[in-house]
Amino acid sequence: MKHHFLTLMAAAVVFAAGCQSKSQTAAAGSDAKDSISIATAETAADPENGQAVQVDVSKIKVADAKSILARKQVPILCYHQVRNWKPTDGKVGKDYIVEIQNFKDQVKMLADSGYHSILPDQLYAYLNTGAPLPSKPIMFTFDDTDMDQFTIAAPTLKKYGFKAVYFIMTVTIGKKGKFVDYMTSDQIKQLSDAGNVIGSHTYDHKNFKKYQGKDWEEQLDKPTKKLEEITGKKMTEFAYPFGLWNAEGIPELKKRGFRMAFSLADKRDQNDPLFTVRRIIASGYWSPRTLHNSIVKSF
Repeated sequence: MKHHFLTLMAAAVVFAAGCQSKSQTAAAGSDAKDSISIATAETAADPENGQAVQVDVSKIKVADAKSILARKQVPILCYHQVRNWKPTDGKVGKDYIVEIQNFKDQVKMLADSGYHSILPDQLYAYLNTGAPLPSKPIMFTFDDTDMDQFTIAAPTLKKYGFKAVYFIMTVTIGKKGKFVDYMTSDQIKQLSDAGNVIGSHTYDHKNFKKYQGKDWEEQLDKPTKKLEEITGKKMTEFAYPFGLWNAEGIPELKKRGFRMAFSLADKRDQNDPLFTVRRIIASGYWSPRTLHNSIVKSF
């Protein structure tokens, strides 16, 4: 492949693991167009009984950073691969691979513990206006377009009434790799049509902090257009490759119509918290109990 994607992703795993382990520990408990439809309303939930209430996101005015930062953070999990470990998987790589039964046990634990999944519109309304969320809200996110997210993760979440956000890297759509296969355009659309949210994750995972010149077109504009063509919906959420961001690039996201951008465990930016929303990587080494403890500690 032109960009030697598998080599790039191997390096990405090593790099991101270092960033995650350091920043997650430090941040725990801290701040821590014709055919494209634009969502104007999304269901939130009554905090007492989880019943759906309407949220008209088209009328929401963005709050000041201080007000957003003052609201309690919602736990957001970041998954990558959901498959059983192989002898060829390295120690670092296993951090990003949650074995199938462990993933199912994690999701069951969260359901049994009373968590309710939310989607970006609900989070956006809550952060800007204080709109009600269900009791024990949580957001599931998946990066990098891996096929097992469609074949294993999505059905498991559906079993418990959970929905998720899938951040798609467009270079791999429909590809079959040496170590992993990737979702097709049809599968991405199926996830979207089922009520999950599709978000942008660049073309080929290039470090956002290094963008200049034509990178904005290659990594943002073209992938966004492709995903909008696949889903028929406007892309409003973005996830930074490796979780790395810089303040200089945030205006580029804003002028392209993105409303929120998701990093990893680093602290939120004091000026643009909506574009530095925190997530934690759900480690392949974590049991359901460890995952629960990490959620409580980190958020």
